[in-house]
Amino acid sequence: MTESVSHLLSQLEDQLKFIDLEQDDAIKCAQLSIDVCRKAVDKLKNIILKHKFRTQNEEIKFFKETKPKFLAPLIYHLKVYKIESRKPNGSDKIRRKYLLNELDKLKHYFDSNLDFYRYYRTQSNYLDHKYFLRGKYDIRLTVDSFFFEADERVSTSHDFKVAKILAHDRLQVYLEEELSNLDRKETNMISQDIPKVKLYWTESKTALIELIYALHSQGAIDNGKADIKDIAVLFEHYFGVELGDYYRTFLEIRVRKTGRTKFIDSLKQSLIKRMDEADDK
Repeated sequence: MTESVSHLLSQLEDQLKFIDLEQDDAIKCAQLSIDVCRKAVDKLKNIILKHKFRTQNEEIKFFKETKPKFLAPLIYHLKVYKIESRKPNGSDKIRRKYLLNELDKLKHYFDSNLDFYRYYRTQSNYLDHKYFLRGKYDIRLTVDSFFFEADERVSTSHDFKVAKILAHDRLQVYLEEELSNLDRKETNMISQDIPKVKLYWTESKTALIELIYALHSQGAIDNGKADIKDIAVLFEHYFGVELGDYYRTFLEIRVRKTGRTKFIDSLKQSLIKRMDEADDK
């Protein structure tokens, strides 16, 4: 089973990459991708029905790690199709409001499923036997309504929820990029002279991302109108650092069990210490 599933996943990823490269139209790209994903998911279901898992751990691993990799791109492209096909034709301001509303929907889902999100992101496993074994659903563990419409022979109570989390991570990046594109249309790119002395960020990337989100949350740059992506690009440019997927890093910061503002707290402590030392001189 492992070999056939790996081949099917590799084939799906190749097809999606090809569509993305060949199609410039977002709606057409989503339509073609959805078709490819659905066919792959149907093939996966047939494989599951014909296979008998040797152990519970094997079944858990499949539904926790493997199946969501097939469902996530399907969910993602379905949502992109919905977003693009309903996008208003009005001004950039109207489109921006529309995209921000879609971001709010993602945040609402995250907040509504915070406990499971933390469980999954921290790689916990103490409830895997309830979440990722077929026929073990517990209504007290927040089951998506989708589950009751699914075939219990090929689904567990939470494999779809994992896929949705993965899809939402990617959709967040997509929406942030769309908002950034609108901002670039409305304002010129920041064009300040490059400093004669090149400065480098020497703390961790996570620390810089925490600082960027703090400044954005405070509205400290451009009266709060600056987009998070533009702030990140500015810091990357001036400090010679590539932040990568800063949204995913921010999600990880949010689910820290302790010290969610670790770097900001350390900044405060360092500044107070410096002031105290200056007072003693």
